[in-house]
Amino acid sequence: MKSDDIKERLKDFEPEIKKLQSTEEVFWLNPHLQKFDSAIQHIPVTKEDVLDAEARLKRFAPYIAIVFPETAKTYGIIESPLVHIPTMKQALERDHQQRIQGELWLKCDSHLPISGSIKARGGIYEILKHAEELALQHNLITLEDDYQLFATDHFREFFSQFSIAVGSTGNLGLSIGIISAKIGFKVTVHMSADAKQWKKDLLRSKNVQVIEYDEDYSKAVAEGRAQASADPTCYFVDDENSRDLFMGYAVAGLRLKQQLEEMKMTVEEDHPLFVYLPCGVGGGPGGVAFGLKLWFQDNVHCFFAEPTHSPCMLLGLMTGLHEQISVQDIGLDNKTEADGLAVGRPSGFVSNIMNVFLSGSYTVEDHQLYRLLKELADAEKIHLEPSALAGMIGPVKLIKEGKAYITEQHLSDKMEQAVHLVWGTGGSMVPKVILQDYYQTGVKIVHES
Repeated sequence: MKSDDIKERLKDFEPEIKKLQSTEEVFWLNPHLQKFDSAIQHIPVTKEDVLDAEARLKRFAPYIAIVFPETAKTYGIIESPLVHIPTMKQALERDHQQRIQGELWLKCDSHLPISGSIKARGGIYEILKHAEELALQHNLITLEDDYQLFATDHFREFFSQFSIAVGSTGNLGLSIGIISAKIGFKVTVHMSADAKQWKKDLLRSKNVQVIEYDEDYSKAVAEGRAQASADPTCYFVDDENSRDLFMGYAVAGLRLKQQLEEMKMTVEEDHPLFVYLPCGVGGGPGGVAFGLKLWFQDNVHCFFAEPTHSPCMLLGLMTGLHEQISVQDIGLDNKTEADGLAVGRPSGFVSNIMNVFLSGSYTVEDHQLYRLLKELADAEKIHLEPSALAGMIGPVKLIKEGKAYITEQHLSDKMEQAVHLVWGTGGSMVPKVILQDYYQTGVKIVHES
């Protein structure tokens, strides 16, 4: 869309845009949210697609258990714990002078095996699917074979003829790089200026080629796409448009349903589930939100959390421009300490799906992320990276600023039985010295405030 057309469209949202431009924290409710039965009619992905992804992950589980021994205890299934955090709830209530009705839980995708972030869901899944397709095409396997075959030298030699490329701010690059190198692919990760040095160092230690750029995420993605288009043996993981990444993330809905059932926790009309998901380009939180909607339908309410300097999904959804607008178009710099969320333009594929499924979105200031990081470490002895804390303030924001939503959805008398689930997206692979630096930054901010 031309810049003049964008400017014209933005006039309809002038008060909201001014708040975003001032990097003031905002809370936005999605006016396009539909009931599940209506929304699902217009979506280009289905429950069958998610079940197919889950079946594929089960086929690969014997292989995963061999090559990543840390998954042996879960028989090669890559999954994360669900943790009750009542002391953190008390800390939030104290710090914000706001009672939170219901329970507070943390979904620890920060502690997913192999790559220690939510990206282990989508990233690893997409590479496994690509490897399976190549092996089937070349008659190396059938769907009935034992996938431990993928761990043999013969298979690694075969995959060394092919390469993988991806653009990343960090965590997706880790997931793609680690699994691709393990399978035997040649892999290149194009990394934006805000990517952390330790992530680049870790990738290089796994025989992954890392190419660094002075520009942001969009440049890294463009370069990865260019590399793949020039090489017929190169497969590009398209974080902005990938259906396969989305499917890998969406499996989380089924997995969470199973976890809740094992813990005798119910999600139903009188026991609503509120989920708060940090959002960058949108693939991870969008896939998870879609998966949750499939299994819990109108009884789950999903909210995205973005940095005040990088609210790309909120901007795209609010204006209806989706991927046609970037945060730079309204004068924001897309610079944030939450490196995984430093994205200027949302995924159009995800944004269009979330348009009818997402309850709302809010922004968080960087200093707030560090305060929350410190509080979680003190309260629950859980250490995450800054971007993973974006969801933690969600319950406070909902109760303080989302009263209209609670009323419209007829939830006022159900909040005491609610579960607030914060999605912790990364942190377990961060070197301890850096985690300590994060914590000390939080201490300093608290003392100065």
